[in-house]
Amino acid sequence: MKRVFSGIKPTGHLTLGNYLGAMRRWVAVDQHQADALFSVVDLHALTVEHDPARVRRLSRQAATLLLAVGLDPERCTVFVQSHVDEHARLSYLLECVATDGEMRRMIQYKEKAVRERARGGSVRLSLLTYPVLMAADILAYGTDEVPVGEDQAQHVELARDVAVRFNQRYGHTFVVPRATSPGVAARVMNLQEPTSKMGKSDDVGPGIVYLLDEPDVVRKKVMRAVTDSGRDVVYDREERPGVANLLEVLAACTGGNPEALSGVYESYGALKKDTAEAVVEVLRPVQQRHKELCADPGYVEGVLRDGADRARAMARPTVDAAYRAIGLLPAPSDTRAGAGAVVNAAR
Repeated sequence: MKRVFSGIKPTGHLTLGNYLGAMRRWVAVDQHQADALFSVVDLHALTVEHDPARVRRLSRQAATLLLAVGLDPERCTVFVQSHVDEHARLSYLLECVATDGEMRRMIQYKEKAVRERARGGSVRLSLLTYPVLMAADILAYGTDEVPVGEDQAQHVELARDVAVRFNQRYGHTFVVPRATSPGVAARVMNLQEPTSKMGKSDDVGPGIVYLLDEPDVVRKKVMRAVTDSGRDVVYDREERPGVANLLEVLAACTGGNPEALSGVYESYGALKKDTAEAVVEVLRPVQQRHKELCADPGYVEGVLRDGADRARAMARPTVDAAYRAIGLLPAPSDTRAGAGAVVNAAR
């Protein structure tokens, strides 16, 4: 089977965009058609100013929600990134292969660095290098496919470039992965700023629907969504981004087509009402399962422990091979079998 890797960064509460754009596909498709790994990539949350207790809390919440949306630990591997040392081990090796220019061209670094400089500050070094850690997340497992949205495709391209370069310089070690993109609602937009992605890192604002929002909160946010000038319900991403976003959310929740749905509604109010109810119904089973899992924290801990064990067993051979290929001396424990022969030869 092909191998798939995906990660969720615990920098904010998970949103409807995370679910419709990625997590639901993981549940419906990837865990059934691939040898799939899904990780809470908590090391990535350290690249910006953070509260340690909040990172731990959000990491546990994200792991619980991965199970609540329907990931089955009998079918896939669910784990926390920092529980598997091979991610950090491989990241440094890949830093020795990637270039400074590649890192500084990454969009997220460029944008955040500019903002910090305008404030008279500076970003953390880890923000510059974290795309290499992301490449390590992918390459450690011999990943074939990485399901990502458009905004993350650049990171998969970096992983591909680094894998090819390593293989050419030091011998074939890594599978060269490819990005795959889900279909409709792959990029759910902010309800108040429909030209901006609904991002969990924003963590505030009425334009973001969180997976654990109460039904009345969801309804209020959707009913207050920004629409566009004019009265006709038309699906046009460029000219009518607010309405297009609502239609895409409704289509993703109901299994419909946004263009076809645009012909059903004569008013924005009716569209908003149906979209709100569709979102509430999609989130209802997720919230119920999350409540059940929170009442049994030992189960979640067991899943993460077993997942880390499986992930470690998958990653270690590749990472060890990379250490040997790049020229590092094997640790004594790795050469124990030949130690006796070496001693005898010395005598």
